[in-house]
Amino acid sequence: MKAFSLEGHAALVTGSSQGIGAAIADGLEACGAAVVRHGLQPGEGSYLQADLSDTSDKSELMQRAFALQPGLDTLVLNAGSFFDALFLEMTAEAWDKTIALNLRATFFLAQAFARKRVALGGGGSIVIVSSTNGFQAEADSVAYDTSKGGLVMMTRSLAVSLAPHGIRVNGIAPGLIRTPLTQQWMEPRAHDLLKHYERKILLGKVGAPADCAGAVAFLCSAAASYITGEIITIDGGLTCTQIGKMEG
Repeated sequence: MKAFSLEGHAALVTGSSQGIGAAIADGLEACGAAVVRHGLQPGEGSYLQADLSDTSDKSELMQRAFALQPGLDTLVLNAGSFFDALFLEMTAEAWDKTIALNLRATFFLAQAFARKRVALGGGGSIVIVSSTNGFQAEADSVAYDTSKGGLVMMTRSLAVSLAPHGIRVNGIAPGLIRTPLTQQWMEPRAHDLLKHYERKILLGKVGAPADCAGAVAFLCSAAASYITGEIITIDGGLTCTQIGKMEG
């Protein structure tokens, strides 16, 4: 179906130098979109370097993105990270950095994008990458869980605010995905932790970044033109069941 094509569209994907963001950017390009990538480290071509964890004006990054792609009509807000320690040892600095990157930057990038799209006559699509941590808590992950829960409600609230301008806002909530971030704590405990998750995940395996790309491409396409305020959970069935598969 042509409705699934992204030909003629242009997208900015934040946090797309690796992991889920890189897979999403690849997926959008495969569907025909022109993609502007973003990351912390220097890059080449249609790429923007910026640290989103500071409190600088995020409209400057959006201006740079529109300079690269004047017809930019799609924004995927994927940039985020985990800075938690044990709850009783968490610092104000770690809390502030979590909220600044995961929530504040997402909000003001969405605002800068929407302002530009409204000035151009409206229309467009935003996809916010949250997490299953936005629905289910994890031990010693209070700041991260709070930020991801905030993104869930931000998705719905922005959908309400931007619908009059023809801008759709949706989200995805990945579960356990094998990325450079999750590898840091997954591999040292691979024997017991992965076995536990493989039993809990209905599809029997930890996800790959590419598993998130199709849902985002769909949400950005005309095939999803009557969908806004929705969040697609991508977790292999992890949050679908209380018990999971029994060992044996």
